[in-house]
Amino acid sequence: MLSIALAGKPNAGKSTFYTAATMADVDVANYPFTTIDANRGVSYVRTDCPCLERDERCNADNCEDGKRYVPIELLDVAGLVPGAHEGKGLGNQFLDELTNADVIINVVDASGGTNEKGEPVDIGEHDPLEDIDFIEEEMDLWLASIVDRNWESIERKSRSPDFDIDDALADMLSGFGASPKQIATVLRELDYPEDPIQWEDDHREELARLVRERTKPIVVAANKIDIAPEENVEHLLELDKPVIPTTAEGELALRRAADNGLVEYDPGDETIAIGDDVSDAQREALEGLAETMVDWDGTGVQTALNFAVYDLLDHLTAYPVEDASKWSDGSGNILPDAFLLPDGSTPVDLAYAVHSDIGDGYLHAVDAKSGRDVGEDYELEEGDVVKIVSTAS
Repeated sequence: MLSIALAGKPNAGKSTFYTAATMADVDVANYPFTTIDANRGVSYVRTDCPCLERDERCNADNCEDGKRYVPIELLDVAGLVPGAHEGKGLGNQFLDELTNADVIINVVDASGGTNEKGEPVDIGEHDPLEDIDFIEEEMDLWLASIVDRNWESIERKSRSPDFDIDDALADMLSGFGASPKQIATVLRELDYPEDPIQWEDDHREELARLVRERTKPIVVAANKIDIAPEENVEHLLELDKPVIPTTAEGELALRRAADNGLVEYDPGDETIAIGDDVSDAQREALEGLAETMVDWDGTGVQTALNFAVYDLLDHLTAYPVEDASKWSDGSGNILPDAFLLPDGSTPVDLAYAVHSDIGDGYLHAVDAKSGRDVGEDYELEEGDVVKIVSTAS
């Protein structure tokens, strides 16, 4: 399961975002370090279900009238403060928790109502632009310190006649989630001395930065848009990096209202339908939230999750079935499973995603939409429905 980590300074709204996206019970409060131990839960990315191409909707648990929700892991960790890479605040704990994440959502208080330490101030008093590069810089410096502490081992290995710096760095940085392919790509971008003994601090810091960019891509969630000065949000959107306007509190309110039958809303919808059985105060609050959604195309929470997986990580959704004509499993369940795979994946990759035995016994695959066989080098597309034929089937 793909893992998304929520990062940011204290009190930016990470725990509210997490609660809204998972509907799990966590502490949410208006003071720094509400989160001490990391929260792990299941959230979902949303895509169009292939059942929309059929006369009837499927009966999958995670499909709501053609809106397909595919599970991912969501991680909410302690807030980051300046100097976190040196252990200030709960920095080391925070940064350690990020090593297993595939992608990061940097939750920023777009309202400017919290200072650089996460302490409450008047709305608009703090410039949220100052919080954008902060997470990246702390992560880069933290990883650079790890590289620096372990560099002596690289120097020792370099004395061996069969030394390969690609392999040595991949081994050292595997715990950060860096693959050998990513290390090789980074080294092609880096200008460095052939002998590791001649590397300077600048080389190691640049290595750390490039590795972090490759292994931990970041999207910014400009949170609290419902109370943020409009110019704050506009300035954030002008940045040369992905920024998604969000209201985590708004999303949480809508999910709770939907659970109680007060509104019609599915996560990711851009509009809501308010029911008749609401009080005047509830209607006023919901109508205000509806206006915010019109201004920003929804609450942004689902958009941020989707962008992290489908855009930053460049993944697609594929649906394995046993019956190619009915798009069902052996029990008759229509489109019961959905898998997130990297762009460029093949039917063989899908087979292994289902089960290693299915992959080992792979024979061929059928495109269930066309009914035609596809080769093992066929590149899957978003929404493909595929029958895998395997000796293990």
